[in-house]
Amino acid sequence: MAQNLKVNDKVLVIAGSNKGKEAKIVAIDRAAGKACLEGIGMVERHMKKSYLNPAGGKKTVHLGIDLSNLKLVEAAKHEKSSNKKDDKSKKKQKKGAK
Repeated sequence: MAQNLKVNDKVLVIAGSNKGKEAKIVAIDRAAGKACLEGIGMVERHMKKSYLNPAGGKKTVHLGIDLSNLKLVEAAKHEKSSNKKDDKSKKKQKKGAK
C-alpha cells in the first residue's frame, strides 16, 4: 500500500465500475487492503431466519474497494493524541518550577 489513507479522507475512485466518483472513507480493512466508501459499493444481502434474527430479511452492507483503486483528493484533519512522553515532560517541568 503506497498511500496512507485514513477514515474521513476524501478519495477519488480511479478504476472499476465506479471510476470518477468521489467519496469519503467510512472504514478501512488493512488486512484485506480494502476501504468502504460512503454511498459506493452498497449491496443488499439476504439474511436467513435464525435465533438472533427471527424476521430474516435484507441487510445493506458495504463492499470494500481495493486501496490501489483509490486516489487521495483531500486529507481529513486528524488531531494527534497526547503522548505519554509529553505528559511526563510537563510533570518534570512543574516539579522543577517549584
